[in-house]
Amino acid sequence: MKRWLVGSPLPSAQASHERLTKVVALAVFSSDALSSVAYATQEILYQLVHAGPAGMLWCLPISLGIAVLFIIVTASYQQTIREYPSGGGAYIVAKDNLGALPGLTAGAALLIDYVLTVAVSAAAGVNAITSAAPGLFPWRTSLCILAVISVSVMNLRGVRESGRIFAVPTYLFIASFAMMVIGAFSRLSMGTLQPIDHPPEFEASLTAAAAPVTLWLLLRGFAAGCTALTGVEAISNGIQAFRPPESRNARITLGWMAVICATFFVSASFLATRLGAYPHETETVISQIARATFHSGPLYYLVQIATALILLLAVNTAFADFPRLSSFIARDRYLPRQFANQGDRLVFSNGIVFLSGSAILLLVIFHGDTHALLPLYAVGVFLSFTLSQLGMIRHHLKIREPRWRLGLAINLTGAVSTAIVLTIIAVTKFTHGAWVVIVLIPVFIFMFLRVHSHYIRLRDELSLEGASEPAPLRNTVIVPVSAIHRGVVAALQYANAISDDVRAVMINLDQEQTERMRDKWPRHGCGVPLIILDSPYRSVLRPLLAYIESVDRRSESDVITVVLPEFVPARWWEHLLHNQTAFVIKGALLFRRNTIVTSVPYHLEKRTASS
Repeated sequence: MKRWLVGSPLPSAQASHERLTKVVALAVFSSDALSSVAYATQEILYQLVHAGPAGMLWCLPISLGIAVLFIIVTASYQQTIREYPSGGGAYIVAKDNLGALPGLTAGAALLIDYVLTVAVSAAAGVNAITSAAPGLFPWRTSLCILAVISVSVMNLRGVRESGRIFAVPTYLFIASFAMMVIGAFSRLSMGTLQPIDHPPEFEASLTAAAAPVTLWLLLRGFAAGCTALTGVEAISNGIQAFRPPESRNARITLGWMAVICATFFVSASFLATRLGAYPHETETVISQIARATFHSGPLYYLVQIATALILLLAVNTAFADFPRLSSFIARDRYLPRQFANQGDRLVFSNGIVFLSGSAILLLVIFHGDTHALLPLYAVGVFLSFTLSQLGMIRHHLKIREPRWRLGLAINLTGAVSTAIVLTIIAVTKFTHGAWVVIVLIPVFIFMFLRVHSHYIRLRDELSLEGASEPAPLRNTVIVPVSAIHRGVVAALQYANAISDDVRAVMINLDQEQTERMRDKWPRHGCGVPLIILDSPYRSVLRPLLAYIESVDRRSESDVITVVLPEFVPARWWEHLLHNQTAFVIKGALLFRRNTIVTSVPYHLEKRTASS
């Protein structure tokens, strides 16, 4: 099943051929940023709608401010890519220049953000589908889970193969969205594009419930729209996925992404304001603009399908970056080492599986609701932005490379801008769920430090520094038996080969069987003494553990080896017909000091019914 889903293993020498061109890399690393165009304008309007038509007029100015911020952050990350061509993004920059704790803070913020990216993008993609097909709305959580599982399987197949798959919907979205924008502006210039006709009762209720336009409301709208910047850092984390020259290709791709995203975002906000699009639960703002431009014809459904695909596949940015970032953190011993291991298809499989499981859990908790998930979203992004820019400022002042003053000015502007936005987001969204992320980041950092302390302690305890010459070990071997057969004889022979002190132990659960064992043992016991333990409560484990403890307490040996005779059935289903006593004994002895457990398998032959 794994080979069918994921494909055959790739040799390590194939890694260089799995690198991405700029065209494919744009689809892999920029799908999250591109997809934010589909919901960033809507999130601004969600806040401004409380002030009625007067509040909606502020959508475009807020969007222009966010677009300027987008350009600043992009320029800052181009500096990061140039100075840190090995990748790692905010985590590496902050750790190298500001210290381990700021680096771990940036890493924790990004890991949380990537989990949220998968959940939000899947929910937004399904929301686009249910806008065109309202009958699917009750099934949105199940559709979200299906989307996450599908994308995770595609990513497990390898970077290059998944990139080719995702390139088609990414460029379909770019083409269809550009066609919608061009069509809408053309019809506006000709005077044939009419404002969206909302029901009169909706317009009346909106005007009647309108609150005044306040600075707090505008800041909330700005904070909501800053979700448009999510995914900007993705390329800086995955530089080594590009073909050589990696740094240059990554910077060019980041520039392409910035131009496309900023243009689409501002255009969508302008059209939403001009057409009077209002956010509501059953239809997205982009769907309203597309319907007003193309009516309900084939082009409208093309835009909806392309938007749904880019939103669903935007999770690929997180699937491309979360495993890479977690591998960097695991390499520094702050996450389990399994996250640093590449799988059969030269991808970090453990990170992919962990990411998909975490996102599915979030989708189930929040029932696939985009608006409920988004308040948790941008805090981690802008925290990592700020730490990355602060790290680059320190880097420029320390290295003073050619044209360092220009880089310093860019990163200083970026740090100030993102710090201000981080403060706005944290304050305006705190009671709406941002507090969850603010609490989770210290929890992640605590977890990182505990993992790191474990690995440091492990290294110190396993180190041979100062170790004396090991003394010879006295080994007592205990062989638990329940009957005498070929498997037990093989285990006894092995036990005699590794020690001169071998004891067979039988638990007396049936007196008749025990007496038969006493009779057969002198002939087949390989000269090993048989010790019979009573068990009044029919337990195998307790008397055995008590006997092992008594041997250890009397200090009869330095180490105790428990040799378990195990016969292996020829067919998988035949395992279900036998007790798993050996498995239980292994589990009970696993954490016992100075005790070694060894299995001696005896493989049964496969016989046909006639034989």
